[in-house]
Formats: sequence, structure tokens, C-alpha cells
Amino acid sequence: MDERDFLADRFEEHRTHLKAVAYRMLGSLTEADDAVQEAWLRLSRSGGDGVANLGGWLTTVVGRVCLDMLRSRTSRREDSLDERLPDPVIAPESGADPEHEALLADSVGLALLVVLESLTPAERLAFVLHDTFAVPFEDIAPIVGRSTDAARQLASRARRRVRGAAPVPERDRGRQRAVVDAFHAAARAGDFEALIAVLDPDVELRADLGAGGWQHLRGARLVADQAVTFSRLTAFTSRPALVNGTAGVVSMDGDRPQSVLSFTVADGRIVAIDILADPARVERLDLSVLG
Repeated sequence: MDERDFLADRFEEHRTHLKAVAYRMLGSLTEADDAVQEAWLRLSRSGGDGVANLGGWLTTVVGRVCLDMLRSRTSRREDSLDERLPDPVIAPESGADPEHEALLADSVGLALLVVLESLTPAERLAFVLHDTFAVPFEDIAPIVGRSTDAARQLASRARRRVRGAAPVPERDRGRQRAVVDAFHAAARAGDFEALIAVLDPDVELRADLGAGGWQHLRGARLVADQAVTFSRLTAFTSRPALVNGTAGVVSMDGDRPQSVLSFTVADGRIVAIDILADPARVERLDLSVLG
């Protein structure tokens, strides 16, 4: 085995972890792959000489790449009102495969990723690297170009915003599924009061429709009304799935997926519904895992 093959093998040992870092940073599976590939290119150019902790070095490299991508994204969107739902990670209800489990370690539901989108790039990096992957602030500081104390403050601000905006989800998947199934049964039956019973009074619905725009509803009565109307107008079937590790649904028209619905359940009620219904993005999803 030559030196480059040896380096490639060492890199592959860290690929899944690096993609997990990049996915939390970017909310995009494609961009996460791009960030990981860029880390490999930088490693192959440097040869890894003098790197004592390859995993730590690669994590900070991916962090730098993602930070640049986030800043570029923010710059492009300065004059745009476009909003975009993060990419969902879909798995069968029997459980995600080991790669997906690693990608979603410690739970990274769509509702949390939506909140992360509201952070500044530097806040997001400090929060993700430190709070999720235990990277020391001493290593984060040079990535964001701040002092160690300033990096700590970035993570602290992000933590407060996340705790204030991201609901703490029900962990038991059986209880999640029971609430989601009750929601769909009530919607199909047009039972408005039954829908109200399973929706938190302040439930939020976010729908990414692609070229059709972005929909954001808040409040149980508005969301229930939308659910009943949608159920009456469509004849789609629903396939149960895990969406980012929690009970969700893939809406199908025959054998063609139409949308992916992710539900955040807390205290026995639905507190958030995130719907990806952008036809172009839905078509690119890998649903082969559902069988």
C-alpha cells in the first residue's frame, strides 16, 4: 500500500463523523458531502505531516469549510426572502442503518435544524462543534477568528436561542407514532376537534414548496384547518418512516413521493410539523431504504 492509499484509508475512518459535523453545520446532505470532500483534498495536499490527532484536525478543517460555505450562503441571501427547509434524513421505522444513526447521533430533528438556520455562521459553528462534538473552545477560537472567551460567548448565545426556540421532543418512538397516527386519522376523517386535541395550541407548521414558496402557520386552529383542507383535496397515501430519527410520513402519489412530513411531539401533542414539498428536492431523496 502506497502513502496516498494509506492516507485515504485513515481518512475513511473519519468520513461518517465528518459528514455528521457538516450536516449539522449546513443542513444539506449534498453540501455536507462537498465539505467532506474538500477536507480530503486539503489532507491529500498536505499529506498529514505532523498531524498527531487526525480526527481532530479533520474536524476543524470541515468546520472551516462549513463556516466559509455558511458565510457565502448568508451573503447570497442578503437581498432574498427565500427560506429553505433543511434536508431530511429518511429511514424505515425499523430503525436507521449504522451510517444514518451516526449522522443523527444525539438527535438532530428538522425542528432543531430550522432553529440552527437562524444563528449567525460563527454562532452555529461554535455551538455545533462544542455542544455536539465536544471540540474545545481553544480549537474553535482560531476557526472563527476570535479569542477563546469570545468563542465561548458565541456558543452561549447560540445555546440560549436554541433552548428558547427548539422544543424538547418526546424520545419514545412508539408514543411519537401514536400521536402522528392520530393526527392523520383525524385529518382523513375531517375531524377538526380531534385534530385540535393532538396539536399543541402554539403548534408551528413550516412547508418548503420550492418554487411554490414557503408557508408558515402558527396555532392549532390554523394548522388543523390546513390539514383537513389538504386531506380533502388530495388522494395521496402515507408511508410511515423515520424522518431525522423521529416519527414521520412520506406522502406518495402511487409510487412517486410527493412530500416528506416530520413531526415534533412533546407532552403528547404535536408542537411542530415540517414539510418538504419541493418537487425537485423530493425527487432527489433516496427512499430505497423504505423498501
